[in-house]
Amino acid sequence: MGLPLSHPLSHGGRHVPCRGGAGMRLPPHAFLASTAGAWLLALVCTFWSAPAFAQMGEPPFNHFMQFEELEYGFNDRDNPLSWDSTAWFGGDWNRVWLKVEGEAATVDPEVEGEAQLLYSRLIAPFWEFQVGVRGDLVAAEGQSTEGRGHLVFGVEGLAPYWFEVEPAVFISHRGDVSFRLRATYDLYITQRLIAHPSFETNIAVQTVPEFGVGAGFNDIDLGLRLGYQIAREFAPYIGVSWNQAFAETADLRRAAGRTASDLQGVAGLRFWF
Repeated sequence: MGLPLSHPLSHGGRHVPCRGGAGMRLPPHAFLASTAGAWLLALVCTFWSAPAFAQMGEPPFNHFMQFEELEYGFNDRDNPLSWDSTAWFGGDWNRVWLKVEGEAATVDPEVEGEAQLLYSRLIAPFWEFQVGVRGDLVAAEGQSTEGRGHLVFGVEGLAPYWFEVEPAVFISHRGDVSFRLRATYDLYITQRLIAHPSFETNIAVQTVPEFGVGAGFNDIDLGLRLGYQIAREFAPYIGVSWNQAFAETADLRRAAGRTASDLQGVAGLRFWF
C-alpha cells in the first residue's frame, strides 16, 4: 500500500502549491538527495531496532520494499515523473514503516514530496495502527523552499472485499490538522493482467495558503492503472489519473496560475523486493 503536497500530496495529478513567506533555499537535486538519505536512515534505524523487538518475543524478522507507482505523466502542463514507495521491517506484531512519495516536473525544475517514518502495531487481523512523523518539502530552482513537519496517527489494513484502506490524521508543527483517506484494489482480470483502481481524498481544518490548502474538503484523486505481471515482482502498466480540487483549495490553485482539475495519462512500473 503503499501520497498535491498542498493537501497534502495526492497519488496523481499533483500540483505544486503556491509558495509564500520565508524559507531556506534548496535546489531540487538536493531534495532528491535528502529523500534518498531518509530511506537510508530509516533502513539503518530498523536494523538497530531489531534487538529491542526481539526481546519482545517477536518471530523472525522480515522486510519488504515496493514501488507502488513509478510513472511518467502525459498532460499539457509539465509531464511529471512521480513515485510512491513503501518499505517495512519487523515481525508480525511490530514493524517500522517508511513511506516516500513525490513528483518532479520535467518541464520546470520543481520537486515536491513527503516522507513518513512510522511505528506500526498489529491490532486486529489484517489491521495495523501506525504512529510517527511526516515531512513535506516543495523545492524549485532559485526559489525559497517550503517545508513542514507533522505527527501522524492512522490505521492501515484490508476492508471487506479486499480493499486496501489507509485513513490517517496529520497534525503539523504549527497545529494545522488534516485528514487523508486512501483506498486501492487489485482486480485480477487474468493471472497476469491486473487492473488497479485507486481513490484518495483530503480534508483540512485550517487554511494554509503557502501550501495551497483551503479549509474544508480539499480534493479527490481517482486513478485506474492496467498492469501486466511479467514476474510476480515486476509489472509495467498504463493508465489514467484525475485530480479535482474544490472550494477554497481550488481558488488557491487558480490564484497561483494553475488549474483546479487535472486529467492525465500515465505509464510506469510497479515492482517489489
